[in-house]
Amino acid sequence: QVQLVESGGGVVQPGGSLRLSCAASGSIFSINAMGWYRQAPGKQRELVATIPTGGSTNYANYADSVRGRFTISRDYAKNTVYLQMNSLKSEDTAVYYCNARIRVTAMTNTYWGQGTQVTVSS
Repeated sequence: QVQLVESGGGVVQPGGSLRLSCAASGSIFSINAMGWYRQAPGKQRELVATIPTGGSTNYANYADSVRGRFTISRDYAKNTVYLQMNSLKSEDTAVYYCNARIRVTAMTNTYWGQGTQVTVSS
């Protein structure tokens, strides 16, 4: 069984920073792409950033709304993906979900974390 556990959410003032972490654990053979999505109240879940396996952060993909403010990175030894969020705005308020494509045995499945709340408010 595979689990994705997020941490690092909280309340921050506009212009502030937060760092989210997501650690994958369980019977993992390999991890492909990892990423972050978010869902604000009354809105659909949207992509924030993704990073492929084996690639540097130069190959990361970002939503236009966060490009230049957020940075996604991976620690392959720890099966962990991070999201550094700077210059936060009120519109960044949402539940942030970790996502990963993980090969368990012969199959590769998509897994989601439980979500962590990020609130940007003065």
